[in-house]
Amino acid sequence: MRALALFLVFLLAALAPAQAQTPDFPALVDALATGSFAEREAAISALTATGDERVPAILSALGEGGLFAVKATGKVVIAGKSGSGFALTDPATGEALGEVKKIEIEKIKVNNGLRAKIRTAIGMMTLLSPDRAVRLSAAQSVMKNGDPAMLELLDQALAAETDSEIRATMEAARAVIMLKTDAPLEEKRQAVAAIAARGNRDAQTILTAALGSAPDELKPVILSGIDTIARNLAVWDIGQNVWYGLSLGSVLLLAAIGLAITFGVMGIINMAHGEMVMVGAYATFVVQEVIRQSFPGLFDWSLAIAIPAAFLITGLIGIGIERGIIRWLYGRPLETLLATWGLSLIIQQAVRTIFGPTNRMVGNPSWMAGSFNIGEIVITWSRLWIVLFAAVVFIILLLVLKRTALGLQMRAVTQNRRMASAMGIRTPFVDAMTFGLGSGIAGMAGVALSQIDNVSPNLGQGYIIDSFMVVVFGGVGNLWGTLVGALTLGIANKFLEPYAGAVLAKIFILGLIILFIQRRPRGLFTLKGRAVET
Repeated sequence: MRALALFLVFLLAALAPAQAQTPDFPALVDALATGSFAEREAAISALTATGDERVPAILSALGEGGLFAVKATGKVVIAGKSGSGFALTDPATGEALGEVKKIEIEKIKVNNGLRAKIRTAIGMMTLLSPDRAVRLSAAQSVMKNGDPAMLELLDQALAAETDSEIRATMEAARAVIMLKTDAPLEEKRQAVAAIAARGNRDAQTILTAALGSAPDELKPVILSGIDTIARNLAVWDIGQNVWYGLSLGSVLLLAAIGLAITFGVMGIINMAHGEMVMVGAYATFVVQEVIRQSFPGLFDWSLAIAIPAAFLITGLIGIGIERGIIRWLYGRPLETLLATWGLSLIIQQAVRTIFGPTNRMVGNPSWMAGSFNIGEIVITWSRLWIVLFAAVVFIILLLVLKRTALGLQMRAVTQNRRMASAMGIRTPFVDAMTFGLGSGIAGMAGVALSQIDNVSPNLGQGYIIDSFMVVVFGGVGNLWGTLVGALTLGIANKFLEPYAGAVLAKIFILGLIILFIQRRPRGLFTLKGRAVET
């Protein structure tokens, strides 16, 4: 028994140093608050050596000034402003620790040397991470900071990296670092070439920043790289402007296509058409409010519900306007214009009374959020879906006009109203349905515009003039003319705006349309029919 007891004593003595060498994780975190900057640096190294996945977030909070020590206990916490005090979170567990007053905690200070150490430590843990997204983000961060202290670690990561995209980013990051070191001139020239080969705006910014401190022998190489990138970006900028123009053109198409139908079939100058767009946007707002309050799980389906709702609401309003006001004013274009203008003011004031004069928030479903890149062209999902929606609406409307009895009657009335009436077509019914269809399409345009514009009582005013320009330029009553007119005006606007500004660009486009109409009074596409000339 004495021998066994002696053996246990020696065993415990041997295990004690091992246990002392592996303190628990919270103790290592709390060590960040004690001692001098040198001791804090040692604590950072100890945390990094654990390889724990929580360390990068903790060190990031330390570098950004988000780590504090509780004065009473010395415990390290993450603190965030909350009312008059601070909300505390345990950095090791993520557990909420309640709120305290500012006087009860003290910020853990860092100097520039520690910040560099923190960046290196975070890079060490993220560049070699098994998670692809973490490695890519780390490589982009290194490229942005260009810290020469990361060069050795970056070389290690490059040697182990197999992903082509991440490897290319790491090579670019290495080139950025080389420009900040005392490397030979030839290596710096190769670094400039590697950066210029990326051909994007980040590369242009990096070379422009490096130009000021570069030696005279390297400046011509850097200038050549900047010029190469500028030429490359000029080509991509043309593509970006074309995309912006297509996006604007699709919005104009949605806003103008209903007006083209009513203007073509009935000859009505409907100044209240923009208000139908606005009513459609508010219908989207109401649908989303009902879903938020009663069916929050259906929010991603809110637009799918709002589109038919807006079409029905604005379509019925349009039929009511035609039956109650417009039908008494046929053949009197000035009175029709004044009546619909007054009606637009009434609708605006009614919306202000019901919903208030301020903007209303309409949310984006998750599938419309974010963006993606094609080369240097940035494409937002919301704009892409609106372009596709405009194309679908245009195709469906074409099928309605070409393949349905109502479409046949609308085309007959457009070409020769008197002959259509003599053949038994009920022109008052066609007029009411046409006005309702045009107003319904305007309501659907409002659903789309609610995703990219402010939903307010003045929403429609921003599109009514552009809609008329599209209709007149493309050809009254011609859908293909409306499509070509909308895309042409959209692209022309976006190419002129960088040089003339948004307002002068619109004025210039209006002047060109006036000159064009002098040569072709009926627009790009002229309707054919025995009574069209009358």
